[in-house]
Amino acid sequence: MGEEERDIKVPLYDNVNKEVFLNEIYPQRVPAVLRGVDIGPCVHLWTPEYLCQKGRNREVKIHVCPTAQMDFINKNFAYRSLPFDEFVRKAAEEKHTDFFHSQDEKYYLRSLGEDPRKDVADIRTQFPELADDIIFPEFFAPSQFFSSVFRIGSPGVQLWTHYDIMDNLLIQVSGRKRVVLFSPRDATHLYLTGDKSAVLDLEHPDLEKFPQFSQARPYHCCLQPGDILFLPALWFHNVVSLDFGVAVNIFWRHLDAGYYDNKDPYGNKDLLLGQRALQILDRALKTLDELPVEYKDFYGRRMVSKIQQTVFDTDLP
Repeated sequence: MGEEERDIKVPLYDNVNKEVFLNEIYPQRVPAVLRGVDIGPCVHLWTPEYLCQKGRNREVKIHVCPTAQMDFINKNFAYRSLPFDEFVRKAAEEKHTDFFHSQDEKYYLRSLGEDPRKDVADIRTQFPELADDIIFPEFFAPSQFFSSVFRIGSPGVQLWTHYDIMDNLLIQVSGRKRVVLFSPRDATHLYLTGDKSAVLDLEHPDLEKFPQFSQARPYHCCLQPGDILFLPALWFHNVVSLDFGVAVNIFWRHLDAGYYDNKDPYGNKDLLLGQRALQILDRALKTLDELPVEYKDFYGRRMVSKIQQTVFDTDLP
């Protein structure tokens, strides 16, 4: 990727209110950093000491990874359960004297519902002792609310590149966070497995293994404490916690409820019609496998051409 492409900055807006968000920012369907929005006293209160005091010894399920770069496709991390206060103390450390893998291991919490198989995450339910400290921006109708996900990560921890099917606001409460984003139009360059990209090292990608990645156009931003990142649905994002970081994601259903899978408490399954289309495509590809190679190639190219002509929209951001 050229230097010009690497320098695409996510636009920054100061002191955004609901009217500005809905009329000027939201319709563009591109990420935006919102600075100066009132998110409550959490920005000053949520130190490791305060979190330990409030959360105490309630058990939480966390990711523990021997390296900073977490890989969900190959699962280079393990799930462990710890008392919340012990987890926070470990996550805030640079080096550990008590550890699972190594003294440099990283910790990451993504809060879950009471029964993760059917309940959505909501900080007001799972962490009511902290919920009064944070104000959710009223940028969408209450009936559209889906979940509020509480996140805590070690300094340096990096989450894999992925997309979400709902719009969301990433509220950065404490610590700095570096975010790299890609347009949904770059899906063909990101080597996807489901909703996740196989390209882990964005700074030094293996272009022999992932040659198309050089055509992807990354957007960059660095979130400061108190910043909010508006993430439109389908925009790919890769996140690195530069410091011990605490954040809350607020997801909402911006489409009619009938589009979504109502058996999806995480909110990351593809839309029902999208799932059906991908299943039909998989069956078509299996059918092509029964053809001689030159015919398989020919009809495959016809399918690609038809999809490009009838589905792709060059006017989208």
